[in-house]
Amino acid sequence: MTEILLQAQNLSRHFRLAGPWGRGPALQAVDGVSFTLPAGETLGLVGESGCGKSTLGRLVMALLAPTRGEVRFQGEDLHRLPKARLKEARKKLQIIFQDPYSSLNPRMTVGQILAEPYVIHGMGTRGKRREWAAQLLHEVGLSPEHLDRYPHEFSGGQRQRIGIARALALKPLLVVADEPVSALDVSIQAQILNLLAELQARHGLTYLFISHDLSVISRISTRIAVMYVGRLMELASREVFDTARLHPYTEALLAAVPLPDPDRAFNPPALKGEPPSPLAIPSGCPFHPRCPEAQFPVCRDVVPDYRETAPGHWVACHFR
Repeated sequence: MTEILLQAQNLSRHFRLAGPWGRGPALQAVDGVSFTLPAGETLGLVGESGCGKSTLGRLVMALLAPTRGEVRFQGEDLHRLPKARLKEARKKLQIIFQDPYSSLNPRMTVGQILAEPYVIHGMGTRGKRREWAAQLLHEVGLSPEHLDRYPHEFSGGQRQRIGIARALALKPLLVVADEPVSALDVSIQAQILNLLAELQARHGLTYLFISHDLSVISRISTRIAVMYVGRLMELASREVFDTARLHPYTEALLAAVPLPDPDRAFNPPALKGEPPSPLAIPSGCPFHPRCPEAQFPVCRDVVPDYRETAPGHWVACHFR
């Protein structure tokens, strides 16, 4: 049986905003999210901008504290660990950021950037750290001669390779990839995705891969989770998404992906309205104001259960 590396249970994060007379309304960035991530798999997290994907990634990394719920990594609740044990656990949890330009310190050389994780954790001598940094560059397809250069001397794809090398420094088990290719050209995106797949096979990595691009998610993921205003709408294997997806929101997202066929008309179904504000999430099913299959009053008044309709296939819909 495959080891469950990560488990999120009823995970929520609400941000209390400041109002003119003190505390204002609560922004529900993540609300009641549950999933498991077996070792060696890639869980793709997809949804529209502002749906809470990056906040969920930061909760998994213990960079944010949850309002409620828990994140268990190798059986331990990360948010209840003492500081010393959490620091040790962080070696096994790393993140690749979206922007390869702002995520690297422009005043540090590549060698210093890659050696920083070792400095923080007190590992190795200065010479050994430089040797390890050179090995990391080789892992991601760059040359050791780049160690003494600064980030501004590299292209966007090369910078993202450096960011990936930094994430690998402490030999992590889980890597949260927060839209790691969205800022890159399409041809460079393919190179980075291939690199991530190679590294996963070589080192047995587990990925939580966050993106709003379904074509990217479908290419790299073992399972796919669809998120809408802080909640999971559907979760299933990649194969199930190709043949037996259930939620109307999932259908709408997939139908909006252009097909590489110039002779085929592209007429995606139009969803009504805009995604709701996380400050004012609709009652009942949060998707009901835009859903072409909504039935009243149940969809408006009753929150659908997030239930397993088939082995490994979870959906939050009253009628699917």
